[in-house]
Amino acid sequence: MSKPLMPKATAVWLVENTALTFDQIGEFCGLHPLEVKGIADGDVAQGIKGLDPVATGQIKKEEIERCEKNPEARLKLEESSIALSNAGSKNKGRYTPVSRRQERPDAIFWLLRNHPELPDATIARLVGTTKSTIDSVRNRTHWNTANLKAVDPVTLGLCSQIELDFAVEKAARAKARAMRPKKASKTLRPAKETIAEPEAVEVEADAPEAGDESAE
Repeated sequence: MSKPLMPKATAVWLVENTALTFDQIGEFCGLHPLEVKGIADGDVAQGIKGLDPVATGQIKKEEIERCEKNPEARLKLEESSIALSNAGSKNKGRYTPVSRRQERPDAIFWLLRNHPELPDATIARLVGTTKSTIDSVRNRTHWNTANLKAVDPVTLGLCSQIELDFAVEKAARAKARAMRPKKASKTLRPAKETIAEPEAVEVEADAPEAGDESAE
């Protein structure tokens, strides 16, 4: 089944504006129902602006209303939307217009400020830049440092919201794994720590009874 454009942003909008179940939204957007529940609880997709699938022509309002009345029903994308999505996926290469290339440092600045957990290789892939440029922006040695301003790479058209969301989630998972405390290795304790030393027992001499005199 084809998925809508920007599925997570679409899920945010559906959670906020419809009475659809988590299962319905999850299947439509290609997300796990628990992930949709996390969106509803505010634990997932924080800061992502909802995308109205009706306004973008991906689904009809009547289709949403139909599924709201029947929890077992499933949402269906509009055929024109599916065709448009498939046509766009044929272009595997990414070409960044010359007018956008000069804005890459602004996008790098934004990513370094808002998502410091992203590795340089991921930033380079998202923005289409090099590690040396990333280092120069981070170290404030870029030739245009004085004029740099943090701008979302999605707004600049350098990457999609889906790509950015996936990269951030992947980096967050990697960071969480790295921060987990390692289990202490079980080793044998030294013998002197496990073998208790015998307690010293004081033996008191019997006191002589009264009237008992030793012969000289």
